[in-house]
Amino acid sequence: MAELRYSSSLGNRASSSPLKRDGDSSPLMPDSQLDDDDERDRHSSKDRDRSLFSHFQHLFPFFNDDARVSLHNSRISLFCLFLLVLVGLATVFAIVNKLNSPYLCKKDGIVLQCPHVKESPSLWENPYSATTSWKPCAERRDGVISELPPENETSGYIFIHAEGGLNQQRIAICNAVAVAKIMNATLILPVLKQDQIWKDQTKFEDIFDVDHFIDYLKDDVRIVRDIPAWFTDKTELFTSIRRTVKNIPKYAPAQFYIDNVLPRIKEKKVMALKPFVDRLGYDNVPPEINRLRCRVNYHALKFLPHIEQMADLLASRMRNRTDGTNPYMALHLRFEKGMVGLSFCDFVGTREEKAKMAEYRKKEWPRRYKNGSHLWQLALQKRKEGRCPLEPGEVAVILRAMGYPKETQIYVASGQVYGGQNRMAPLRNMFQNLVTKEELATKEELDPFRKHVTSLAALDFLVCLKSDVFVMTHGGNFAKLIIGARRYMGHRLKSIKPDKGLMSKSFGDPYMGWATFVEDVVVTHQTRTGLPEQTFPNYDLWENPLTPCMCKV
Repeated sequence: MAELRYSSSLGNRASSSPLKRDGDSSPLMPDSQLDDDDERDRHSSKDRDRSLFSHFQHLFPFFNDDARVSLHNSRISLFCLFLLVLVGLATVFAIVNKLNSPYLCKKDGIVLQCPHVKESPSLWENPYSATTSWKPCAERRDGVISELPPENETSGYIFIHAEGGLNQQRIAICNAVAVAKIMNATLILPVLKQDQIWKDQTKFEDIFDVDHFIDYLKDDVRIVRDIPAWFTDKTELFTSIRRTVKNIPKYAPAQFYIDNVLPRIKEKKVMALKPFVDRLGYDNVPPEINRLRCRVNYHALKFLPHIEQMADLLASRMRNRTDGTNPYMALHLRFEKGMVGLSFCDFVGTREEKAKMAEYRKKEWPRRYKNGSHLWQLALQKRKEGRCPLEPGEVAVILRAMGYPKETQIYVASGQVYGGQNRMAPLRNMFQNLVTKEELATKEELDPFRKHVTSLAALDFLVCLKSDVFVMTHGGNFAKLIIGARRYMGHRLKSIKPDKGLMSKSFGDPYMGWATFVEDVVVTHQTRTGLPEQTFPNYDLWENPLTPCMCKV
């Protein structure tokens, strides 16, 4: 009976008895029947619940039948979301920390502290494979029969004043020899004119070996020490317009001298060329004339023996400042007050310092200064174009980025640095072994050279020329003559010419980190180390003498 009752209840699960209500009992039905009705009511209630859940699931589909699986997946999703939030917070923290980190190098007062950079194997010399393709070939050829006419049979005599500092005078002397060759004229030994800035009265024979100069060029040009005796009125040569050729344009071609200057020399026999700064071009003269200029510059113009000996002594002391023999760097630092003023660039400084510089510029260059309103925009443009001198602190950061260690021996060729010790402090604190000729030599050793400012400049020139690495910080005749001579003499030694335009962008980028800066510096200057370069129209012969003065090996 029980089994049948159970079967009967299963058959009637879907039905609901209308006689059964909550809390009611019927006397017409026995208790067993009431129990069956209760069972059917419970099943009916479950069916209603299932129907309601199916309706709710239809409205919200993400509730599926497998509730346990759904809950498990939700927990995994929440965990993944939590991890993503943590990673995002860490990334934001890293970015904020990077933006707030010290820019490139830490600055503690006037001291700069830059991260260490691994020293490169080629830090002190150019790769050997890159230095064996070219050799010098402007030297005098022995055994060649001279075809020069006697002195009294040349076209006439030319005389020049070599103006400016030592290096501008050197270029003028080379050009004078070339012009004399173009016109087949006799060259009177040039006079080194007193310069308004240098205020020096040095003579040619106070600096250069005159005998060697004349003898080395004897097969190229007739050179005499003085104005010929038969020309009695020497003052006329300096003052009379009738004896002066003044209309020579800058970088004039050789043909200009033949057409315009040579007829006057033949007529007057003795003529002065004035002014004579940069009065001969490069790519508009015959190759043999450019080769002659190199012969004068690299072979005929020799400093006097006592200057050469003192420079050798200074270079030796640079290499032996420590226990063993070490390479040394020569740094040509162009940051004198005159250079800073003339550049019309803006530099770090106090308001008082900037106001004094503005007054200085207004006094020295009133036409360029005008009212000063346009100078800020001009300064920004010049800095972007890389036409501003590098500050000592900027030089220090660049050298450290290249990999030069703090122990590097550095010889500084410079005038009085604008801003004094405070301006030099970042460089001196980063590279402690920073010396000048005044610190290498005693007062008694340098006293004989103080008679002529040009003699002191000659010492700097030679010590830089002999250095293992030469670094320039701004343009000028000194730097380009050093780089050109090192290229000509072998180009194994590095001559670094910083890309000031790119460096100004890097220094001005607030988001650039040290690693990126180091990479930019190294990659940019791989091809700026003094190797011979192909020439281009209007190229500078003094900085790159490759085409006319060097030959393929």
